[in-house]
Amino acid sequence: MITVTDTAANRIKQNLEKRGKGVGIRIGVRTTGCSGLAYTMEYVDKYEAETGVTNFAHNGFVVLVDAKSLVYLDGLTMDWVRNGLNEGFDFINPNERDRCGCGESFRV
Repeated sequence: MITVTDTAANRIKQNLEKRGKGVGIRIGVRTTGCSGLAYTMEYVDKYEAETGVTNFAHNGFVVLVDAKSLVYLDGLTMDWVRNGLNEGFDFINPNERDRCGCGESFRV
């Protein structure tokens, strides 16, 4: 299960509207950084059912996650946060054991 907060959902919808196209986002993980894994997110212009991809429907868009990433992301909450002059998506993952000092990668 992937949860998207109302704040993050509103930002995703705004970004899709600005782009003028898109049906949702694809989130996942890739190998990188000090701790081993990093979150990825990209906008999806059209959705066709894919083997091994889970579709989490949200109000107005879809969130796609491949089977390999879902193992690491199950239970994830995606939020939009502002800290001082910085703002962006925040991934709150109960499976994380720790993050590297720069915050770019994590370990499960």
